[in-house]
Order: sequence, then structure tokens, then C-alpha cells
Amino acid sequence: MESEDRQTRKSNLRLLFEALIVGVVAGIVVGSFRWLIGQTLAMWQKGYQAAHANPALLWLLAAGGLASVIVAGFLVKQQPHAGGSGIPEVELQLQGKLQLDWWPIFWRKFIGGVLSIGSGLFLGREGPSIQLGSTLGQGVARGFKASKTDSRVLLATGAASGLSAAFGAPIGGSMFIVEEVFHNFSPRVWLNALAGAIMANFVVSNIFGQRPVLAISYNHTFPILQYWHLLLLGIFLGVIGRLYQWGLLNFSKVYAKIAILPRWLHGIIPAAILVPIMYFFPNYVGGGNTLILSLDKLHVTGLLAAIFLLRITFSIVSYDSGLPGGIFLPILAMGALLGAVYGNLMADLGWLDQKLVVNLIIFSMAGLFAAIVRSPFTAIMLIAEMVGSLLHLMPLAVVSVVAYIVNELLGGVPIYESLAGRMQTKEDNDYVGEADQLTVSIYEGSQLADHRVKDIAWPDRTLVRVIHRGQKDIIPDGNTKLLAGDLLVLEIDENQRGLVYDKLASL
Repeated sequence: MESEDRQTRKSNLRLLFEALIVGVVAGIVVGSFRWLIGQTLAMWQKGYQAAHANPALLWLLAAGGLASVIVAGFLVKQQPHAGGSGIPEVELQLQGKLQLDWWPIFWRKFIGGVLSIGSGLFLGREGPSIQLGSTLGQGVARGFKASKTDSRVLLATGAASGLSAAFGAPIGGSMFIVEEVFHNFSPRVWLNALAGAIMANFVVSNIFGQRPVLAISYNHTFPILQYWHLLLLGIFLGVIGRLYQWGLLNFSKVYAKIAILPRWLHGIIPAAILVPIMYFFPNYVGGGNTLILSLDKLHVTGLLAAIFLLRITFSIVSYDSGLPGGIFLPILAMGALLGAVYGNLMADLGWLDQKLVVNLIIFSMAGLFAAIVRSPFTAIMLIAEMVGSLLHLMPLAVVSVVAYIVNELLGGVPIYESLAGRMQTKEDNDYVGEADQLTVSIYEGSQLADHRVKDIAWPDRTLVRVIHRGQKDIIPDGNTKLLAGDLLVLEIDENQRGLVYDKLASL
């Protein structure tokens, strides 16, 4: 037993070392990705500003923008899973429902992402950063000849590292992976994902500095007697979040009816629409980072509402075109706008102190994210890290939870899970694979809890190898009772991972 413990400890330390390498590599790559997007967007903005003095330049800029999305679209045509945010792909890979080679995705996502996001379309860098990190995790795993189980841990570590490098949020990045993508609070995944995310954040901090990505100054505590605003705001965000989910999942049908253009050229449509937006409103384009930081200076409610309508409409048009780019940052920008709209309206009515509007801008980012993505813990921690303040977690939590509940009551579903469900994945029902492992948590209220192992209708060729219960590891037999809080290590056929995952999820 002592020899086995020593071997397990050695294996865990080796995996942790590999996770740190993933974090370093993801930090360098995603940091470069982030820098190139910023430089590319700044170049386009300067070009459009110069076009005001030289209108003929506008035609050249429009042609350049179209060329950029055509190249990005062609890369997606070559490798369809390089399009979109990439988060649904990572989720399906971790569930065993999708097998992807890392290199063809990696370089196409990097180049296509810089071209499409940097052009000024309302797309975010975070989804592509997550997928870039996950591919790097796969590459490191292959280089170290890691086992299948360790390879998945490194894939998840790379995803967390990518998000951490994109936003400077290691805790939020790790939380997002285990809450929304991996759907499993396995200590092994959580520890390595956090280690990689911290290392990635360290790397990008040396590139961009230690200033938080959304360094919004708000020094006034939100009064407890004003918490009724948080309830109304949460309800408002939950409703808008549901509308956005519906629009994003259904607007693709409009693109499908455009027979004149093949799918890979649909990016031409948002690129053409972007030209007048970039010309007249250059400060409102892109993912929305700069816009969020300027909202505390905008106090005209009607203008804020108009900007929001532009952002929500063109965000959907941009994303559903299939170009590489995410919705993460655009969601935060829309949330900030809604907070500004609500706050300034209440201030105009005399029901809220103007100095508290900035608080609502920050709370609303977390609220809309929690409603659309359905990850409230991630929303709270991510915004706290991005803003650089842990002083106002309670109102962040209130808005997030209320928005989440309202979205649930309206029939909302997690957006990334819905996008993953639309993908065509192949289920191989032939048992021809090697033995693999699947880790499953038993939650309170699960149909597995308080039942003996032999009384559960396990999927075919599924064996319960180990039960992690607190500090103890139990080798079960048929009479072992499963309890809420147990972490099961199952042995399964590698080609049935997705099927087993779905069957156990239903329990």
C-alpha cells in the first residue's frame, strides 16, 4: 500500500509539472493572441479615423475588412471546429463525444481569430483563447505521452489557462472550466487547472502589467436599503438574457436561408455592416473592453439604450456568421450597458444616487453572464478578478442569483451547452476501444445516492473502480452504498465515453 501511495504521489506531481508547462505555453500564446488582436483593432480604428479626411480611403478599408473575413472563413471551411468560440468543442471533447487533432485547430484558430476579432466585429477573444489553451494542453499531453485520463486533465488545464491569460483571472478561469465546461469538481482537475491558470496569468502579467483588465474604480458600498434595485436589475437581466439566448440560437436559421453565399463566406455580411459602424462609431466596436471602461462617463440613458441595441443585434449577427470569435466579452459589455441604462434611469428619476451607477454597471456584467451562461459562481469570481476588487461580493451574488433564477423560470438553458448540442457528433457504439476512466460526482438528490452498487443499472461495460469519500479511498463491492458527496472513478470502454457520460448525467 505504501508503494502504491508513493507511486500515486509521484504521478500526481508529474501531472502538476506538466500542468505548469501548459500554463506557461498558454500564457505566451494567448498573450500574443491578445496583443495581436489589440494591435490589429487599433490599426483599423486609425484607418477609419483617417478616412474622415480622405473618403476614398474608406473603399480600401472596406475591401481590406472583407478580405480579412474571407481568409478567416476559408480557414474555418478547412477545419469547421476552428470557427465560433470553441468552448462547445472543448466541452464535447471532455465528455468524450468529439475527437480533434490539436495542431490543425490551433493555427487556424489563432490566425482566424486575429483576423475576425481584430477587424472590429462584435466578437470576444475569450472563447478562442480557451480553445487555443485546450489545444496546447493536448499538444503537451502528446509530447509527454500522457495517459488518456491525464490528457483530459491537461486539456481542461489548458482551457482554464487560456481564459486566465485572456482576462487575467486565474480563479475565475479555473471555476469556469469545472462549473460550465467540465461539469465536475474533481480535485485533480481543479488543482491542476488552477496551477496552470496561475502560471498563465503570471506570464501575461509580465506582458500587459498587473492592472486588472476592467479596472473600474468604484469606492462606494451599495447601501443595504437600496438592495431592491438589485432585485429589479436581476429580473431585468434574466429576461434580457433569455432573449439573447433565443436570438443567438435561432438567427443561424436566417444565415441558412442565404443560398447565394456558401457557409464559409457568411462573414462577408457582418463585415459589410461593420463598415458604417466603424466609420461613425469607432469606439463602440470590437469585443467591448474599451466601451465598458468608458461607461462611467456616459450618462445619457437614451444613448446608452441605443448602444445596447446595436451591441446585442450585431453581436448575434457576428457570432452566427461562423467566424472565429466568442460571446464572453460581448456579454459582459451588454451587461455593463444594461447596468448603465438602469442606473442612469433611476438616477434621473431621483431614486438612486448617481455615484452608485458605476456599481450597477459592474454588478450587471456578472448578472447577465450568470443568466446567459448559467454559471453564477464563475460570474461572481470572474468579475471580481477582472475589476480587481473583492469588496462587493454580496451585491454581485444577489444580482447573479436573481438573474439566474429568472432565466431558469423562463426556460433558459446554458448557452454553451445548447451550442454544443447543435453540433453533429458521432457516437461509436461498437466496443472496440481500450479501457478508459470517467470520474463522476454524486450530488445531493442524485438517483445514485443511498443505493448499493449492485442495485444501480450501470451502462454496459462500466465498472466502479474506486470511491473517493473524504480522505478515504474505498474499493467497492456490490453491497457498497453510494453516498452524496462521493467521487466515483469508473472504468469504461474509451469508445463509449460520451454514451456513458449521458446515461450517468441522466441519473
